[in-house]
Amino acid sequence: MKTITPLELKDLLDADAGRALIDVRTRLEFAEVHVPQAVNEPLDRLQPGALGLRKDEPVYLLCRSGKRAEAAAEKFAKDGFADPVVVEGGTLAWIDADLPVKRGAVKVMSLERQVRIAAGSLVFIGVLLGHFVNGYFYILPGFVGAGLVFAGVTDFCGMGLLIAKLPWNTRKPA
Repeated sequence: MKTITPLELKDLLDADAGRALIDVRTRLEFAEVHVPQAVNEPLDRLQPGALGLRKDEPVYLLCRSGKRAEAAAEKFAKDGFADPVVVEGGTLAWIDADLPVKRGAVKVMSLERQVRIAAGSLVFIGVLLGHFVNGYFYILPGFVGAGLVFAGVTDFCGMGLLIAKLPWNTRKPA
């Protein structure tokens, strides 16, 4: 998988602002802060062939930190795009490099943080229910732990994909 640093991408965009730059974060994450030239296509709805892009030209992909952009690059490659390129470190690295961004009035909680809250809550509830109600409830934290190990090994987070579809992550910003 090809990657590019934010500074290298900035130089390319300065030379040719028409390059395809796709931000695959949720609509609300995008509304909070994004690279000015980026177009928002959330990963869970991404259909590379429907974007009207040339398959023989590079497509630059970015998300918050890089993981969702890697998944998007795989989608682009499977759809026949010759050169999907992931922006290393995503929007966070772009901001850290002190490059220009557009900021909205919207403040959102990152998807990664929402996953940590959900996983921690499920483990805590499972332990309480296992201790006070029935020992079978200990299956819940075990299941969550196994899911976290699976996500770490495979770099696929099913809980993150589900949380991205929740109403507060899918509504359009005001």
